[in-house]
Amino acid sequence: MKRRIIMSMLAGATLLASTLLGATPAQSTDAHVQSSGRPTQFTDVPPEFGSDWHDPITAAPPVTRPSGRSCDVTLAEAQFRDFAPYKGTYTPPEGCGDRWSKVVLRMDGKVKGRQYDRLGYLHVGGIEIFRTSTPQPSPDGIEWSVEKDVTRYSDTFRSGHDVEMLIGNVVDDTYTGIIDVKVTLTFYAGRPAATPDRVLTPTDGTITTPRNSERIVAEVYATGSGGGCEEYWYLTVPDEAPYSCKATGGPYREVQIKVDGRLAGIAAPFPHVWTGGWSNPFLWYVVPGPRAFDVKPIEYDLTPFAGILNDGRPHRIEVDVVGVPEGQTGWSAPVNVLVWQDAKSTRVTGKLTTHTVGDLADSSTYAPGSEHRLDTEGAHRLTVAGYVDTSHGRVTTTVRRALSNTSTHRWTDGENVDALQATWADDESVTVDGRGPARTTRTHRTYTMDGTTTLGADDRLRTVLTLGDRAAVTVTRHGRRTAWSRLDDTYTGDATWTVNVPRDQRHAVGTTSERYRLYGPEGCYDRSLTSVQGVLTEDRRGC
Repeated sequence: MKRRIIMSMLAGATLLASTLLGATPAQSTDAHVQSSGRPTQFTDVPPEFGSDWHDPITAAPPVTRPSGRSCDVTLAEAQFRDFAPYKGTYTPPEGCGDRWSKVVLRMDGKVKGRQYDRLGYLHVGGIEIFRTSTPQPSPDGIEWSVEKDVTRYSDTFRSGHDVEMLIGNVVDDTYTGIIDVKVTLTFYAGRPAATPDRVLTPTDGTITTPRNSERIVAEVYATGSGGGCEEYWYLTVPDEAPYSCKATGGPYREVQIKVDGRLAGIAAPFPHVWTGGWSNPFLWYVVPGPRAFDVKPIEYDLTPFAGILNDGRPHRIEVDVVGVPEGQTGWSAPVNVLVWQDAKSTRVTGKLTTHTVGDLADSSTYAPGSEHRLDTEGAHRLTVAGYVDTSHGRVTTTVRRALSNTSTHRWTDGENVDALQATWADDESVTVDGRGPARTTRTHRTYTMDGTTTLGADDRLRTVLTLGDRAAVTVTRHGRRTAWSRLDDTYTGDATWTVNVPRDQRHAVGTTSERYRLYGPEGCYDRSLTSVQGVLTEDRRGC
């Protein structure tokens, strides 16, 4: 299979889970879509994809919005046709105060013609508040929208800043799609939300936190991208295996954050599949893979290191991706640091009391044959604990994180059959023990990928793929559960097209679906979408 040619080229709700997992794409509107529990059915499905299809849509819930007064600010409005970033300025809104109950970002985009999927970011005052990728357009054009709750960045929004946005793109005689976007912020007046007091980003790799910081959380927008093999890191193989994407140690990846060179946090990266992924853009034209339009940051609780960070000096904050061959690019991992301060203290002292790093297990076993096979197992553990002496007493934070990954990669000579079955687990517990009963938040994240691409003798390429994004969150106090949530976002697709022919001769067919379920003590959300040959054939809402 000509993977290096066919695969895409990237340039560059009040429930607890909604809060922890961040943003949700806005829902496309369509006159045929019903909001009842009954499915929407269509009868005019074409025999194959044409020159136009339904606008991209996801099953994720929209961002909930408070009632009452609101103010809008246009943050960016640009057409991206190259790698020149949009540069502008942000001014805080007038008429909604400077403490908001919610701040919602909305990006509206449109593109037509021929174009690859592209990766983009949006910075305000150097803080990355949004990362996204784009859908691939139809010749007749598509429109889509993404919404994100960005209330956590309220500290940044309270003063004027420079704005930079980039969706790197190439427009020429072949790739004609100009990406046209507008980004707005809506500020809702009312009772102020509880947000970090400061939002910081490293300067020259270092950060200086306020000396009265009592809680510190880092977030990393980690993406393997750039059009090279790290875009498909989960398919890479060791040097001895005959495959087009190589990585010395195989496909295990782990995103680490370090404070002054000391390991401070570990996480499993989400296996993003962009809208040209798995050699088959027809899988993604209507229903994208989970998180494709809304890249969620990895969060690390660095509070155990507050006693070190609060000394008034700059400290190095670094991100490493385990498994990337030395000197190879392909990962982007910008860092924000969110800080909560002790309003009644000018100085919060503390100490790191526990720092236990488990052995990193990372093994890949290659078995040659008519069907090559690579079995990979990886695992890692980290426990850190520390205390801070605040105006309300000593508070101890203990963070435990355990990662595991198993995968089986099978392929034939020429990669005409290429299959992967993989699971990533990321288990985390954060216990805060201070005044009152100890509070423990346990989060179990599971990501799954099960797919096969087959290229037949007639150049018909078929991809069958299932992706899963799941999370279970439980909060306990003194051993009693006080909050919980469950998320299950599952995508399935089956698409076939003829490669190495002009666009109008591809004779592509495809069925894709997504079911997004979110449960918690305050209720549930359950929505299913199905598209066939680019037509939305079902929109079912449950609960």
